[in-house]
Amino acid sequence: MRAAPSQEEVRRQNLGALLRYVHVHGATSRAELTTSLGLNRSTIGALTAELTAAGLVSERAPRETGRAGRPSLVVRPESARVYAYACSIEVDTLRAARVGLGGVVLDRRELVRTPGLPAEESVPVLAGFVKEMHQTVPEGSVYVGAGVAVCGMMRGDNGAVHVHPPQGWVDGSLAPALATDLDSNRPVLVNRAADVSALAEHTRGAAAGLENVIYLHHDVGVDAGIIVGGRRLTGHGGYGGEVGHMVVNRGGHLCGCGSHGCWETEIGEHALLQAAGRNRVTAPGAARAVVEAAAYGDATAQTAVRQVGDWLGFGVANLVNIFNPDVVIFGGPLRDIYLAAATRVRSRINAVALPAIRDHVRLRTPQLGEDTVLIGAAELAFGQLLADPLDAAA
Repeated sequence: MRAAPSQEEVRRQNLGALLRYVHVHGATSRAELTTSLGLNRSTIGALTAELTAAGLVSERAPRETGRAGRPSLVVRPESARVYAYACSIEVDTLRAARVGLGGVVLDRRELVRTPGLPAEESVPVLAGFVKEMHQTVPEGSVYVGAGVAVCGMMRGDNGAVHVHPPQGWVDGSLAPALATDLDSNRPVLVNRAADVSALAEHTRGAAAGLENVIYLHHDVGVDAGIIVGGRRLTGHGGYGGEVGHMVVNRGGHLCGCGSHGCWETEIGEHALLQAAGRNRVTAPGAARAVVEAAAYGDATAQTAVRQVGDWLGFGVANLVNIFNPDVVIFGGPLRDIYLAAATRVRSRINAVALPAIRDHVRLRTPQLGEDTVLIGAAELAFGQLLADPLDAAA
């Protein structure tokens, strides 16, 4: 039988719960914290005093409320002082940002990624971004760590990444390399872009307050960040969510994995360009150009969007039947395709998914926009701070 938690353990848990609440919800009155966390006023006061002394939150009187009596103090996350670095290695872009507690993007850098550049060779570029941003950090700030989002398969036990560029598979263990370049003892955590994007939208975006989420991310391939019962579903070794390799058309195109008719061959950028007769176009933004052409009445482009939208809805219907999500979010280039073919996607879902499962499903695009992946990567780094604020901030 497990012993009851000690007073010290309870105190640390409560500190983490309070900090997490203001991290997610922003400025919050003591009165609201008392109600939401189920703690008494004196306990809330003691906890906020500790977090304030550690430089993690601040307390101020609210603006004029118009109510009689003494107003409840408002607790705010110290977003400008408490921060993590977030990096994203995408198929054609390298990005980095300094993200403050509360999910506030304070600074950012971006560079076009050389085609086929191995993930591990991106590390010096990202480290350079971080060092540039670090020069403007206010004195006395609290750095909690770094999170890295990678488009590709990832082994969860050691941060090794398997990305699949056109010329073949490459491996790299990014966390130790980036930690070395940053010259810091703070943790560097690596995860798939789909997973961290799902985390970001679940924490403060289009899936906030929902327990079952599928975030579809298209970059190298089509991946899914899946949250079931409020917890990320990653599978054995972290390889879960490779939904792009769900076979939907056995007689379809050859996929890079060696199979035929994988979902990503029917809904990816190449499929859209081929259907539109533009398969020789390789410039960035080519898929968006097809969507825009369809919006302006180009019949060939409209046919291509309908075709890809059909397959998009077909695959989503299968995922809906399996995972019974509250919401499906379409990220990356899939956002544009979904918006252009939303009626087609919903129609296909209605035709294939079970009525009892499909009727409640919301179809959404990322509320956090292009910042989704960076905010999600930062959430990886904030995790340790929110679990034990005083220890992680020391």
